Amino acid sequence: MTDNREEGLEERRRRLAAELAVKGVETSGEKAADERAEQNRKGYAEAMKLSSEFISAVVVGAILGYLFDRFVGTAPWGMIVLLLLGFCAGVLNVLRTAGKVASPTEAENKRDAG
Repeated sequence: MTDNREEGLEERRRRLAAELAVKGVETSGEKAADERAEQNRKGYAEAMKLSSEFISAVVVGAILGYLFDRFVGTAPWGMIVLLLLGFCAGVLNVLRTAGKVASPTEAENKRDAG
């Protein structure tokens, strides 16, 4: 009877080990999928941040240009100039955020240290 019981326990232990191995493979696949999903979320967040910075700079330039033209009476030149300045500021902000252009504080720190 003890031999039969030990054989049964050994068989059950082998089945559980096989099931655990299968679950381990599934879990590692889920971890990889979760990591990819996290990277995608970070990429989407960065894209939304960059696009909102650019659009807000252009909109602020347009609004300031409209107000300048309205109070000074230089229509359409104030709007054109400030809209272009807003566009340039938006591009510069995007490049700074993306790390393609150094921010002004970094350049000042290098100049002061050197």
